[in-house]
Amino acid sequence: MVTQTRARETPSFSVIDAIVHKHNAERGAVIPILQEVQATYGYIPPIAIDRIAKITGITNGEIYGTATFYNMFRLEPLGENLVKVCHGTACHLAGAERISESIAIEVGARAGETSPDGKFTIEQVACLGCCSSAPALMINEEIHGHLTPESVRKVLKKCKRKDGDGV
Repeated sequence: MVTQTRARETPSFSVIDAIVHKHNAERGAVIPILQEVQATYGYIPPIAIDRIAKITGITNGEIYGTATFYNMFRLEPLGENLVKVCHGTACHLAGAERISESIAIEVGARAGETSPDGKFTIEQVACLGCCSSAPALMINEEIHGHLTPESVRKVLKKCKRKDGDGV
């Protein structure tokens, strides 16, 4: 099981080469190659796209096209905390948009973005499976429910304190 990934190491040719060769450097293996590169680094670094292209003979454009077509792939590293904001039906009706706006104001990032300080990556998700706690969000592996714009700001400030910002 893969949990939240973060950039763990500087991209290296030897690691990328090993991943590509493990998948036989075939055109049909681009998705598993990209998945493994992302599992290793937390995202797909530009150097990896160049290296995969060089080894497989697939153009950079085709690899980039695959990486951008599927929303499971990231081309930027995650922030220190992954915030998943539920926008399922129950959360939507309970005010998920206000929660998202509060997060944007507090951390300076919207869905699909990482805060300028690198502390938070924000994702909008279809459902967290905790509809009775709507509106809800998940920070890393911890669910927070029955949120208001004020309470979400408190949760985020608490998270910043835990990360050592002293906010």
